[in-house]
Amino acid sequence: MKFQFGVLAATLLSVTSMVQAKPVWQDFSITGLYGENYEVVDKEETTVTLEYAAKVKYADVFFFMDRMRGGDDHKVTYFELSPRFSLSEISGQSLSYGPIKDVLISTTWESNNDDFSSFDNFLYGFAVDLNVPYFQYFNLNFYRANNENTDDDYQMTAAYALPFKVSSEEFLVDGFLDWSTAEGDHASELNWTTQYKWNLGKHISPDTRLYLGVEHSVWNNKFGMKGRDEHNVSALIKYHF
Repeated sequence: MKFQFGVLAATLLSVTSMVQAKPVWQDFSITGLYGENYEVVDKEETTVTLEYAAKVKYADVFFFMDRMRGGDDHKVTYFELSPRFSLSEISGQSLSYGPIKDVLISTTWESNNDDFSSFDNFLYGFAVDLNVPYFQYFNLNFYRANNENTDDDYQMTAAYALPFKVSSEEFLVDGFLDWSTAEGDHASELNWTTQYKWNLGKHISPDTRLYLGVEHSVWNNKFGMKGRDEHNVSALIKYHF
């Protein structure tokens, strides 16, 4: 418990410093999702997601919060806060080599609050940002997870974004893949979630980013429950401020 409070304090201090620094860039967005093939709690679910991403000196930060409502009116609030610290920028020495663009210290705070499961998990490790042709970004994060309600485990997270055009239409494929190890009280999990989006907003104005599309989720052993596998496609609408 002392370790968790220590990590939480360090994370909050780091994010406070980031917020005070002038961002190199930042992005706010809101997403609405609706799907009918979820696993474990509710088959039908509506989700509103708030996201914030920014780059500041020495670091980047990503935050999202999901507010989920099931078909039986079951409500869940879940968020992740992920600050990452560039070792190249901190040391003043380029760590790029071949496809590796940078090496970072990577952290994440996961928090869930609902009637069935409330927890705060803290992940820490390192990351590599990669130069992959055609991708806007592609990074790999390797964590040790300090879990509140289950045995600690290890996790690998890949995050990616691939923009492309078909004629004059703009599209974006982005998402993540989480894989975590099996431990004494839970199975190994794989969560691969990708959004396929078309930018309707450019037909409203050149600077409007309003996306329509779908989110495809493949989640094997969801929540570490052996054999509870999810294959869900959700309708999606997303707006960037």
